[in-house]
Formats: sequence, C-alpha cells, structure tokens
Amino acid sequence: MIENLPVTSLHHNGLTIEGYSRAAVQSYWRCPEFRVGFDLGAQPWSFMGTENWFVSHAHLDHIAALPVYVARRRMMKMEPPRIYLPTETIETVERLLRCFTRLDRGRLPCELIGVEPGQEVELSRELVVTVSRTKHTVPSLGFVVWERRRKLKAEYVGLPGDKIRDIRLSGTDVTDEHRLAKLAYLGDSTPQGLDDCPAMYEAEILITEMTFVAARHRKEKIHKFGHIHLDDLIDRRDRFKNQIIIAAHLSTRYHDQQVLKIVQRRLPDMLDGRLRVWL
Repeated sequence: MIENLPVTSLHHNGLTIEGYSRAAVQSYWRCPEFRVGFDLGAQPWSFMGTENWFVSHAHLDHIAALPVYVARRRMMKMEPPRIYLPTETIETVERLLRCFTRLDRGRLPCELIGVEPGQEVELSRELVVTVSRTKHTVPSLGFVVWERRRKLKAEYVGLPGDKIRDIRLSGTDVTDEHRLAKLAYLGDSTPQGLDDCPAMYEAEILITEMTFVAARHRKEKIHKFGHIHLDDLIDRRDRFKNQIIIAAHLSTRYHDQQVLKIVQRRLPDMLDGRLRVWL
C-alpha cells in the first residue's frame, strides 16, 4: 500500500476511525466498517475504496482532493463514488470538476448529491446518516451515522411465534425501528453546531473540531470565525455522553507538545479518559 499522507487510527467497539486534520492544511476521515468518509481535504491512497463521502463545507482544506479522489477511482476502474455536500455548493463544484476534466482530459465520474439540515441519507438497511446545521463562515453541515434495528413492538412481546407470524402476514407491522447514534462528525463550527444537534453529544464516537487551545486566543473572537476553543469543551463537559471524543483540526499556530501540555493542564482527567487529541 502506498503511504502518501499521514493517517492516525483509533479502534473502539468494533469501529475504526482513521484520518488526519489540521486547520488550514487538510482534513480527511473515514470509518471503513461503515464504508463512509468525511471531508476530502486530501486523499490517502488507502482511502480510495471508500465510496460514500460527506463533505462538511467547501473550504479548500476540506474539499481540495475531490478531483484527485474521483480520478483515481476512475483510473482503477472502480464505481463512481457518491459525494454528499451542502446544496449551496453543488453548482460550483460541478463547474470545478468540468474545468479539471478539460485540464486533465479525463472524465471525473461521480454522483454529487446536495444535502440540507434535517435530511436523512440511507446508506443501507442498517445505516442512516442524518444531516445537521453547523455554524461556520460558509455553508456547513454536520453528520451523524445511526445504526437502525427492528424490535418487536411491546404489545406483541410474549405472544407465541406462530401468532406473531399470522399478525405480520395479515399486513400489520409487528416491529418498531430503534436507532443508535454510532458516529458523529461536526466539521468546522462554533459550539452552536454541537448544541443544535443533541445527537452529537450522544453518539458513541464524536469527532469535533478544537482549533484553538491557548488562553491568549479568546473564544469570543474565535466564534466569529466559526471555530471552537478548548474552553468550549470544558464548559460543556457534563453534556458529553460519548464514549470517545476526538478533538482535531488544531491550529498550525501550535506545536503538538504545546497542545498536549495545555490540554492536560486544563483537563487532567481528559474528560474521564474519553478525550483523544488528534495530532
């Protein structure tokens, strides 16, 4: 396998989170078990087999690798991927891909799908992605991947199997859908993107931005530019029900050891051991 970009991995409860994110540099994530990725700021060669991508917004460090990714899949004779983006960006992204086609003289086959807050995307019978609004300097979205299960309705619990079968064959639905929030991706946003989507706090794994950590970077000013400060996470520590919280998209103003020193001083328990600073 060609290793052309940094990739950090985490394994939790049967899921793998892979990726890398640095503000103004590049952001790219994927969960191979769900066959889903988030943002295309760059494209590790090993990510090429993931065919469903949800792009949070159109800043270059989150979308610049889109034509590269599509071209690679075509070159390798793979099916065109599905790219979900904010509806407002679709027309411009289509024009962008046409320009690259003229420059490259190669087709860029893909399905660009506009999505909006409140919308749901069915990945499979078991998985659905919900779309939420986030607050950034351009149109931006967050995403939650839910696992769907069917459970017998309470009124039928305890009935013999043949009786339940007869009720089902009569055309009555004997099950209810139950959802479990497995993975949430915030993208770039102020804390409002978390607060307006309660599932962000409930998902087993949350990937959130934490662009700034130093005291000299005041969170009030940071919010104007659509980002989150370490203080924002500390202020909300009692709201996080997640099993794992990945804090990423750190500013290039900081060195890695500087980030760790500040975070460990401010959060010595690392949110009860759940916080992972992605460096």
